[in-house]
Amino acid sequence: MRLKSIISIFFILMSYLTFSQEKFIALTVSPELKEKSNAVVRSNIIEINIESINKMIVKQHRIVTVYNESGQSKVGGYVNYDNSITVKKLEAKIYNVVGQEIKKIKKKDFKDISVADGFSIFNDNRAMYFEYTPIAYPYTVEFTVETVRTNTAFIPRWIPIEGYYVSTEFSSYKVNNNSGVELTKKASNFEGYDGIEELSEFHYTATNLPAVVSEAYSPSFTTFVPFLKLALKEFSMEGVKGTNTNWQNFGQWMNDKLIKGTEELPEDVKQAIIEKTKNISSSIEKAKIVYKHMQDKSRYVSIQVGIGGWKPMLASDVDRLGYGDCKGLTNYTKSLLETVGVDSYYTVVYGDSNIRSIDEDFSSLEGNHVILTIPNKGDYIWLECTSQEAPFGYNANFTDDRDVLVITPNGGEIVHTKVYETIGNTQVTKADVIIDDLGNMRAKVNVVYKGSQYDNHTHLESQDIKDQKLFYKNHYDNINNLNIISLKLNNDKENIVFTEDLELKSTNYASKAGQRLLLTPNLFNKRTYTPPRYKNRTLPFEIDRGFSDSDEYTITINEKYTIESLKEAVNISNKFGSYKVSIEKKDNNTILYKRYLIINKGKYSKEDYKAFRKFCLEIVKHDKSRIAIKNNI
Repeated sequence: MRLKSIISIFFILMSYLTFSQEKFIALTVSPELKEKSNAVVRSNIIEINIESINKMIVKQHRIVTVYNESGQSKVGGYVNYDNSITVKKLEAKIYNVVGQEIKKIKKKDFKDISVADGFSIFNDNRAMYFEYTPIAYPYTVEFTVETVRTNTAFIPRWIPIEGYYVSTEFSSYKVNNNSGVELTKKASNFEGYDGIEELSEFHYTATNLPAVVSEAYSPSFTTFVPFLKLALKEFSMEGVKGTNTNWQNFGQWMNDKLIKGTEELPEDVKQAIIEKTKNISSSIEKAKIVYKHMQDKSRYVSIQVGIGGWKPMLASDVDRLGYGDCKGLTNYTKSLLETVGVDSYYTVVYGDSNIRSIDEDFSSLEGNHVILTIPNKGDYIWLECTSQEAPFGYNANFTDDRDVLVITPNGGEIVHTKVYETIGNTQVTKADVIIDDLGNMRAKVNVVYKGSQYDNHTHLESQDIKDQKLFYKNHYDNINNLNIISLKLNNDKENIVFTEDLELKSTNYASKAGQRLLLTPNLFNKRTYTPPRYKNRTLPFEIDRGFSDSDEYTITINEKYTIESLKEAVNISNKFGSYKVSIEKKDNNTILYKRYLIINKGKYSKEDYKAFRKFCLEIVKHDKSRIAIKNNI
């Protein structure tokens, strides 16, 4: 070999070693990446080799510098595995602030645990992770892992910005497809990120991506950061092959390979449910009886076994054991409905209070939850089968207003779940209030919740009276020295209405100011939260669910006092909603306080946030405003 070539190789090697060594030194992170970061991903190199339809090798070499305790969760020093994933290589090294290695953790030193969530009784998912308690910050972790997988239904995705308050110095994602099966991809939100490069069809790198700061009312994280996902058009899950060219045939695979064969019920179980519904002609009324039967008979537990944790347990086992996970309980309810002649469909969804949809344009293994869908006159009824308390057809706040995958006998179909409209998400409060000559308060309060607000307080039903009273003391924490004299709760599940009737009293609610008492007329629905101020907001914002509140209080003061002055009515209306407050003097000792608040669902630009915050500030200001009543003596 020529001397010139040797020298060139030497300098390339030295440059690589210098580059690599720098990644272990916390002091070399640029100020731009360190700013507002709890951790910095110095290097994250992922290489995926798809060898065949049922063999995939995933290699990852990862270096992360951690700046504080909040950054610990960004290390990523763990690997999940099950019967389909073999961990071939696993190692971690810890470096101090100047890049000196201070600890080496071999595979045998990793802790090996079940990833049961506390509810699981069957679970073949496990994880290996290392524990390290830093003696000082910052420190750096180097993590190396290699796994061999027989499942190719899910190919690890690439999100180069890994979360809030974590920046990325370098990230590489490469897939080598040697399977002979076509590989598809979808890249989202890459626009505006100059640091991302597409080196080849399935090879991307990202350089110097600063941290994203969490902001109030931010949209779902994956809707605005770079996100790459891939899928094979033919795949294998634990030896069961499937086709995935669209949601229709992916759903067909789920129906034929995951659900079929799990639905059979014992004959005596069938006869029992037929007997319960024999005098009912309406399919929906039959479904209500079946749903109640399922709720009374079973309970939810997490079960993560079967084909990748996706196959439901046998319906007969759910009936016999009296428990199941979302898949098992949904499939069991579906089988019962089929027995009485009611069609229903197993449905895959992203279940969460934050709204997230199945991607209509890219079929792949998605979702984290299963519900049941009943077709009904061109529309659908959605059943949450994991709850023993949910009313029939109520799915607000967890699976509402999102695209889901409905599995029919003819394949998969993307359908949008029920949207709970602003005007129907109501909280109506009425109260009769008496203020005595010492400023003490006594009140009878009636509150009615509907729509997405229906389940605001339904959890109280299962609590004892002591805990219920404690809840209301905290709920009305603006009222000092509050005493709950009586309370009555009514849960009308048929009409999906929750009602509270309370009798309350409080000493010194109205405060003395010389010969006057100062009184806040909004006793029971005062908004105190103000969205934070941002000098330069970077993200758009969303209001996932709109709502409507109506408050009407008749307030009677002691005859020793006279209502001195009342504030003028307030009427604010804009695209975010509306707010109206009025105080009407009925006679010398009685006022009628009325308040209406509507917050609209919507997606708004970052430039709109300042106006939205101003609207919220106005609500807070007027909600806490006081009136004066004067002593006649």
